[in-house]
Amino acid sequence: MLNYISDELHPAPVNLETLAERLKVLAEPKRLLIINLLIDGVQCNCELGDALQMAPNLISHHLSKLRGVGLVDVERDAIDSRWIYYSINRAALDELNAAFGAFFDPARIQPRRLTCGPSVAQVSDLRGTA
Repeated sequence: MLNYISDELHPAPVNLETLAERLKVLAEPKRLLIINLLIDGVQCNCELGDALQMAPNLISHHLSKLRGVGLVDVERDAIDSRWIYYSINRAALDELNAAFGAFFDPARIQPRRLTCGPSVAQVSDLRGTA
């Protein structure tokens, strides 16, 4: 499992596999546009297709990828189950926001540790002469 940042086993503040999987799916610009539209509210395939000028099969493909990583929820119409409505999975969005906040937190930045390079040799020489 990808939960460590380096060979020195510094634990990452989040599950990096989940974050990477979601980022990979969101790296497609059309999917980001779909997410943007769904943040505005629940929509059906045809509404998304009209807004993005995309064929229904392409919208379905992108929605399938977004659903696969849990970012989008699906609900069938109560009257006519042929109609499907898509919405943001609020819990997944909250989790993604928390993961970004934790992973990219500037407070995690640490000063350089002297373990190699000319600076280490100088420190070692100074310690040897002291």
